[in-house]
Amino acid sequence: MPPFTVLHVCMGNICRSPMAERLLALAVQQRLSRAAADVADPGALVLSHSAGTGGWHDGEEMNPPAARQVRARGGDPAGFAARKLLSEHIDAADLVLTATADQQDYVVALRGDAEQRTFVLGEFGRLLPMVDPATLPDGGNTPDAVYARGVALVAAVDTARRGAAPLAADDLDDPWGRGDQTFSRVADEIEETVVPLARLLIAV
Repeated sequence: MPPFTVLHVCMGNICRSPMAERLLALAVQQRLSRAAADVADPGALVLSHSAGTGGWHDGEEMNPPAARQVRARGGDPAGFAARKLLSEHIDAADLVLTATADQQDYVVALRGDAEQRTFVLGEFGRLLPMVDPATLPDGGNTPDAVYARGVALVAAVDTARRGAAPLAADDLDDPWGRGDQTFSRVADEIEETVVPLARLLIAV
């Protein structure tokens, strides 16, 4: 049921998954602006949120270098609070994107029925070009239409995966404790997936 819900997962939920959460939300907003769509709440179409496999940082703000990357790209890190991943977060997600293959295994171990909708973020981005947009449902940018397109897109990417394991290169490096240059590279890699994802979800 709408909104189409994307759950981003990393280890501590203060660096990679918060950047992915806010950069996907930004990409959706930018796509809606390009479509000149009068949508008061983009979150009613695509809900982007995140959690960590560990609860060490529960309630903390986004790591400052991660927040700088989000802000520099036009997004908004305000109001973020880290949280530990729960089974109910996975159950409510239409697409789960993890930073690494180990975290993908963690998600699937927690909820085996989520395997077909759980991907390493880089893996999902690598497989997206294999989907023919013409095969996805049309219908504009209503919540129901975006939801139907998103669910069909996830199924198509899972088909393109053909049961293969993700590649080592699909993992996002953990930038925690490293400099802005590393955070910038990781944010670039996140955008390589979330921008095309928004392009396929939001019709222009």
